[in-house]
Amino acid sequence: MSDSVPTRFMNTLLRMVNARGYDFSAMLAEAGIEFNPLDEHSPGYRSEITAMQYSQVYQQVLRLLQDETFGVTGSELVAPGAFRMMCYCIISCDNLGQAIQRASEFYRTFFDERSQLYANFSQVHARVGYRTIDRRERPQVGPADAYGLQVWHRFFGWLCGRPIKLHRVDFTGEPPANPDKYEELFYCPVYYGQPNDLLYFDSECLAWPVVHTQHSLREFLRTAPYQMLIMDSHPGSDNLSAQVRAMIGHDFSAGFPSFEMICSALAMSAPTLRRRLKREGTTFQQLKDDARCEAAKLCLNRHDLSINEVALEMGFTDPSAFHRSFKKWTGQTPGQFRATLKRD
Repeated sequence: MSDSVPTRFMNTLLRMVNARGYDFSAMLAEAGIEFNPLDEHSPGYRSEITAMQYSQVYQQVLRLLQDETFGVTGSELVAPGAFRMMCYCIISCDNLGQAIQRASEFYRTFFDERSQLYANFSQVHARVGYRTIDRRERPQVGPADAYGLQVWHRFFGWLCGRPIKLHRVDFTGEPPANPDKYEELFYCPVYYGQPNDLLYFDSECLAWPVVHTQHSLREFLRTAPYQMLIMDSHPGSDNLSAQVRAMIGHDFSAGFPSFEMICSALAMSAPTLRRRLKREGTTFQQLKDDARCEAAKLCLNRHDLSINEVALEMGFTDPSAFHRSFKKWTGQTPGQFRATLKRD
């Protein structure tokens, strides 16, 4: 699991703000970014920022521009709330294949060709991405192209609670100056000068169940794209623990999903789930604690919430119990942790 993203991934967001005549300096300050990401020669420039910082800037841009597409479409005609509504349309699907088909139908129904999600399934491979309308120009592949496909790849993995191994990724553009970084990003061969921008993965993945609910989706959208950025997309991390972590989620204000609910969703008996988690070196309680700790850190970085309010968000009715638990998890009190965030 990675907690950092390349700074350049944020450039598209900031340019959108700039193009509409807004000043993004206050957004950067709120997220604790003390340099200009658009200027590599800016004092204090860093090539990476935390996933939390990226998500904070994203949420501010979202509120400012009312555009929830995650920057994954190429059209200026995308309506506010499109990604959110698409998510609610697919969250009740039984499996990944149904979800992709419904997402593709959603974008095909409401948006022009540049914004439509292309999906083609065969017995061996599923191909998902964007069809290229104008092939006369093939500019060099850039971060925005990679970001668009990566978001879909991670979103599909989030739906199923486990990473999807890619066999190849195609781009219509010419190779970038650093092609090795793109293969490291997707953990697979990357091809350039192709007819379309596409992800290729095993068709067997299409039968994987969608493990999330409307409840966990609401929390996902509230903190987006944080959960997609921090999830481990390495194919080697495909395990039961990852699925259970995804089903636990990050929103505990209304309580935890019960062990019985998770057993039912995974079509697995309680002893079998305990035994398989033990084989992976963990327990359901440990996964709950880890998820709660991660969510608490995220909330403590929201300066609009007091520590007592963070405790309530984490499902603690007694703030002192939250203090004890957080110190057990991290070795710091919530106040000490928040102070380190301000210094960083």
